[in-house]
Amino acid sequence: MTAPHPGMIPLEFERPTPGVSLERALTLHAELERRRSVREFSPDPVPRAWIERAILTASTAPSGAHRQPWRFVAVRDPKVKHEIRLAAEEEERKNYSGRMPPDWLEALAPIGTGPEKPYLEIVPWIVVCFEEGHGFDAAGEKQKNYYVKESVGIACGLFIAALHHMGLATLTHTPSPMGFLTKILGRPSNERPFLLFPVGYPAEGAEVPDLKRKSLGEVSIFI
Repeated sequence: MTAPHPGMIPLEFERPTPGVSLERALTLHAELERRRSVREFSPDPVPRAWIERAILTASTAPSGAHRQPWRFVAVRDPKVKHEIRLAAEEEERKNYSGRMPPDWLEALAPIGTGPEKPYLEIVPWIVVCFEEGHGFDAAGEKQKNYYVKESVGIACGLFIAALHHMGLATLTHTPSPMGFLTKILGRPSNERPFLLFPVGYPAEGAEVPDLKRKSLGEVSIFI
């Protein structure tokens, strides 16, 4: 066995049998098929350790040049959550009363969304993912990040999957424009809000729209 190249280590990989691979695929799909975006939350507490683990899971995502250009800010402070709600609703009222074109409002109608976001104060946690346009090296010099949106998008997807796997619910919320989050959370100029996640348990009796996901044939082409 040859020694690894400088800066490299041997890959830890165990190839499962075809039966095990299929079983894992079916199990994961069945679990995530039950995932739904939730807008009615319980105030029941969620341990900080669970949020930490979900963020660590998200951080296993691949990223351009391994820059990991994301920063998750987890908010539990009721005062800060209240401030976020007020600012988000202010932007959303502008969106629903003029910013959004009619076709967008029509597309949202079956989902039942509106400018009011009371769940932002009810949930035990608000987690905001920021994208880092650039980072800094060990000397404090500006360091370019690569494929930022792609990398952060993948990390957010893993974060959602991790929460669902733990038995929690969330929602991808984008109260555009989201600059108020930078100010409220005191983030530096190299970070931009990417997604806001309310995180907690669904409220008892919570309802979700009766939506159907596209079939395999509608979302894939095999050549």
